Amino acid sequence: MRILIADDEAIIRLGLRASLEAMGHEVVAIAADGLSAVELARTAHPDLVILDIKMPGIDGLEAAEAISRERPVPIVILTAYSSRDLVERAAGLRVHAYLVKPIRPVELGPALEIAISRFQEEQALRQEAADLQEALRSRDLVQQAKRRLMEVHGLGEEEALRWLRARARRGRRSMREVSEEILRGMPPFDNTPSA
Repeated sequence: MRILIADDEAIIRLGLRASLEAMGHEVVAIAADGLSAVELARTAHPDLVILDIKMPGIDGLEAAEAISRERPVPIVILTAYSSRDLVERAAGLRVHAYLVKPIRPVELGPALEIAISRFQEEQALRQEAADLQEALRSRDLVQQAKRRLMEVHGLGEEEALRWLRARARRGRRSMREVSEEILRGMPPFDNTPSA
């Protein structure tokens, strides 16, 4: 993977880089503060980001939030702190794994795997939610178009639905596209719903 590391301690950055490269990963960017991490995430396009929780400028949690808004990516947070406030803030963010300092190389690989797995699950859930919203919106448009056909042309519910299906089939378009066309302004009506 292409990985970005951000930590304000040079020794941690060097140790992480050595461990990651020994595991076969490529460290594409290194930052010593949160603002640099956000900028480097924007330009280096890493596959995964490792952020220290406490850094100058903006902390790792603020950086994680900014990075996730611009381009979702798995994020691992490094921490030597167990502050309740930090834990509560982190819980509300798109953070996929945590490592407690000092970091042992034996813990690094599993943390990366967990982060990738959680990120993929999150992305799958987001896509599923988007697909469901799209399906509901399409169904709503079809219902509105069907009602319009019933009101304007006096069709029964089944007849209006058959007409929509037939028009979609003839035009090799989706029912949603035909419904949007009807709702924008009624197309010329032909009375051949079964054609």
